[in-house]
Amino acid sequence: MVGIGPGDYEEMTLRAVDALRSSDAIVGYHVYVDLVRDHFPEKEFFTTPMRREAERCRMALDLAREGREVAVVCSGDAGIYGMAGLICELRGEDASVEVEVVGGLTAAISGGCRLGAPLSHDFAVISLSDLLTPWERIADRLDCAARGDFCIALYNPGSARRSDYLQRACDIVLRHQSPQTICGIVRNIGREGEAAQLMTLSELRGYVPDMFTTVFIGNSTTKVIGGRMVTPRGYRDV
Repeated sequence: MVGIGPGDYEEMTLRAVDALRSSDAIVGYHVYVDLVRDHFPEKEFFTTPMRREAERCRMALDLAREGREVAVVCSGDAGIYGMAGLICELRGEDASVEVEVVGGLTAAISGGCRLGAPLSHDFAVISLSDLLTPWERIADRLDCAARGDFCIALYNPGSARRSDYLQRACDIVLRHQSPQTICGIVRNIGREGEAAQLMTLSELRGYVPDMFTTVFIGNSTTKVIGGRMVTPRGYRDV
């Protein structure tokens, strides 16, 4: 299980590169496979479309049982909204397949770097996708994070079917945070067309994201310093 980071080859860990070099086959969602294909042209690639995650993992396990060295690639980190958990579930107690998880830069880290230092203090990462989690539970988690004054990184903030989910999320956060709370968005992290933007929470409420957007909502101390989104840790006050 290999986390390949946000997209740029240069942002993959050395361990991830070594894992892909030593593999016989690379398996993954076709968008993620395309991010590494040119760097490992001698490999055999296997892909499945979106929402075929279980099929993808079973394919990888079957290849491994044949004696192949298989790398399942995930964007960001394989264990954060990635396939590592599913692979472990499907493998079960089958000792014939050895599973190794290779970490990668998740969007909260790589996107946060583009904005400045938005996550220097306690933070929560929440996905707004209700494909596997009911919206009511997502809403509860948003409310708890906002009430606790956590900085929040939002994954999967919108799609054609979920065009108002970011607005709904902002409405929940606004129960506890000021409309002037500093926020930021980063699109296409580490890929062509990358763009970052700062805005207030009230402005974020009207923003229309897509699935390639990561959203950052600051806490009560977050500020803009030199054009960068910064959440102070408090070192200067010690």
